[in-house]
Amino acid sequence: MNAIAVELSIIFLLLIANGVFSMAELAVVSARKARLRESAEGGDGRARIALELAEAPNTFLATVQIGITLVGVLAAAFSGATMAEKLAEPMKQVAWLAPYASKVSFAIVVTALTYFTLVIGELVPKRLGLSNPEGIARALAGPMRKLSALASPLVSLLSISTDALLKVFRFRSGEAAVVTDEEVKLLVKEGTRAGVFHPNEPAMVESVMALDRLPVRDLMTPRAKIIWINVRDPHEAIWHKIVVSGHTTFPVYEDNRDHVVGVVSVKAIYANLAAGTGVNMKDLMTPALIVPTSQSASSLLERFKQTGKHIALVADEFGGITGMVSLHDIMEAIIGELPSLDERAKPRAVRRDDGSWLVDGMLDADEFERVVPGFKLHPRAERDYQTFAGFIVKQLGRVPHEGESFQCHGFLVEVIDMDGHRVDKMLLMPLKPGVKPSATP
Repeated sequence: MNAIAVELSIIFLLLIANGVFSMAELAVVSARKARLRESAEGGDGRARIALELAEAPNTFLATVQIGITLVGVLAAAFSGATMAEKLAEPMKQVAWLAPYASKVSFAIVVTALTYFTLVIGELVPKRLGLSNPEGIARALAGPMRKLSALASPLVSLLSISTDALLKVFRFRSGEAAVVTDEEVKLLVKEGTRAGVFHPNEPAMVESVMALDRLPVRDLMTPRAKIIWINVRDPHEAIWHKIVVSGHTTFPVYEDNRDHVVGVVSVKAIYANLAAGTGVNMKDLMTPALIVPTSQSASSLLERFKQTGKHIALVADEFGGITGMVSLHDIMEAIIGELPSLDERAKPRAVRRDDGSWLVDGMLDADEFERVVPGFKLHPRAERDYQTFAGFIVKQLGRVPHEGESFQCHGFLVEVIDMDGHRVDKMLLMPLKPGVKPSATP
């Protein structure tokens, strides 16, 4: 009995050794080299060894295969030579089973060994290796390298044989595969599903990766839409352009618009006026940054960082100014169109998750009917109001108070906010079928 226990212990230890080899193989192969390199540069010696193994897989894999093969042979020898014979002895005591005892015991031992080899020696270790590849690679890199040194003659023979066979099949081992854009996108999407990234971040990452392929001509404001300032414009004309356009930076030209002499900011003009001095464009403007139409958005962003400028004029191959591009345009290319202050303040109707509508009282009546098609207002010829708040006042015949509600066109309309005597916000909640409206226009 003691002999059987010793033999079982030896077989179990061999299976564990098989598992260690399998775990080390998958961990080193699956480990992210960028993380190992970062740890190695930080002074982690084990990470440096693991990185060396990952970057020289031929030697490492040969060592692992030698270990797995040797362990498998020893486990089979122990189980086949000893365990099968001892298991056959009690079977031979059964008359009808005696003729088949050796074969049955051998089949049982092989089946059991195969099962435990798969579970203990392969599947569980590989799952562990995948769960923390960098950590396990760092932990096992040292022993694996020492084992490679001990088995170096056999490892060299296997490596040479492998390379020779690959040459027969005309396989060329090139440089380590680089990470492609598609792989980065897939990793970000997986991170989003795992909750690591915000749902909006994958689109932003894709936009950032596309900046080097996006020419500034696709981002620029066309020449016809640029607000120009003539270096000789009088003060009144300059302020009119500033107020009408709403821009903060303007190109300054002399004689003609292809002869740009600089750019000027509203901030510089205002500071000059606040000091009580007159506006002199030549004193206030700064040199213009001029870039070609073919320049990529990523390189322009780098130019902005180097020069400290946030705006550039775009010139064609003949030197003519064809447009203007700003840091704001590049940001919109990454995160999407940014609404202006006027657009953010514009009255609107927002549909909520429960199907109700939150409506700004100053929303134009025609716009309201377009956004909420199920709610019809009076015909245009009969309207003496312009906004939805005007409809509410006409409907009730008086200025409502906060919290007041009524039913109309299948909706429960509730006044949820008043700004003095003006209706500011309303909530429109759809009524269930069969509810009769209490008022109609």
